[in-house]
Amino acid sequence: MVTGAAMKIKLIPKTTKSLLPTDILFQTPFWSRVKSCLGFKPVAFDVKSPSSKGDILVLIQPHGAGGRAAYIPQGPECGPDNQEEYGLYLEKLSQAMFQHLGSDISFIRYDLPWKSQYAEEIRQQKRLDYPRAELREMRMNMGTSQWNLRKASMDMTVSSSLIVDINIPEKKILNNMKSKTRYNIGLAERKGVRVIQAGPERLHEFYDLYVQTAQRNNFSICEYRHFTALFNTNLRSQDDSRLLFLLATHNQDILAGAIIGISNKNALYLYGASSNTKRNFMAPYAMHWEAMLQSKAGGCHTYDMGAISPSLNRDHPFYGLYRFKTGFGGRIEYRSGSWDYPFDPQKYHALVNSNNLARAVGA
Repeated sequence: MVTGAAMKIKLIPKTTKSLLPTDILFQTPFWSRVKSCLGFKPVAFDVKSPSSKGDILVLIQPHGAGGRAAYIPQGPECGPDNQEEYGLYLEKLSQAMFQHLGSDISFIRYDLPWKSQYAEEIRQQKRLDYPRAELREMRMNMGTSQWNLRKASMDMTVSSSLIVDINIPEKKILNNMKSKTRYNIGLAERKGVRVIQAGPERLHEFYDLYVQTAQRNNFSICEYRHFTALFNTNLRSQDDSRLLFLLATHNQDILAGAIIGISNKNALYLYGASSNTKRNFMAPYAMHWEAMLQSKAGGCHTYDMGAISPSLNRDHPFYGLYRFKTGFGGRIEYRSGSWDYPFDPQKYHALVNSNNLARAVGA
């Protein structure tokens, strides 16, 4: 194992425009512009260490009385190969970042895309879910000098996601699906469901459906300005990131909708919605299938369907998503989730206890 003295991390400031191409939408110049529209200050660094090289997008946001927080959405992309060095790497990275960001930074939140330390145990069904926070913190902090890493109470983005390989022939994509999913895709077509590519002028229609979906499934919603920031930024985007906006319709009714973020070779299901009416028309199945086809045609190799429970666990809040999404085939990617490195414990705990924390640090 690399010791603290041996693991030296160097940060070199750079412009967000010069961020390297990546499959992670949240680490792109496009995402820096989106979050800038929403009040964040984006900064970027090249990261050099003995175990990895890459770069990182950091989002700075004021909070509290004179404090600021730094958020790294699904970053850093590159980290140590040895999972037992995750904590030491984050400690060194945090200390290096503090020197660049300033003494008024209360804490740094990492939303790690790295493979979870418990991925194989879950995959082998030795456990149904990730361990409790205190146990994860104990393992993550092993080898660190400050023992300062804290598991965030909720993840900025999802820790378990369903990834479908679309870099194969269409027929094979379908063959990899469960028979019921293939049937429902065909059923939607037979009932006359059509999936169209929509423009920003129809965003308000999608948002109405999105609010309806949130009320039905009891989840918190993003404000409308988050969606307008996405599309306003996309219209003037100069990099490889782009959006795919789909609506599934039947006659004059909108039955489902999706906003897909595309970066490099990956398509990410960012936001989705479905109607309370005509649910037997199976519009979401047709919508995801069309999203896969259009993403594939645009050069993507993978389609990330987003949140899913880590296993077939009926008690998990994402169990329904597990049943629906695994029908499309693919594999579950188990990530490490969100971790905090506090510098000002008082301000950090004040924010942690705030009811607005989830949206304040949203990816």
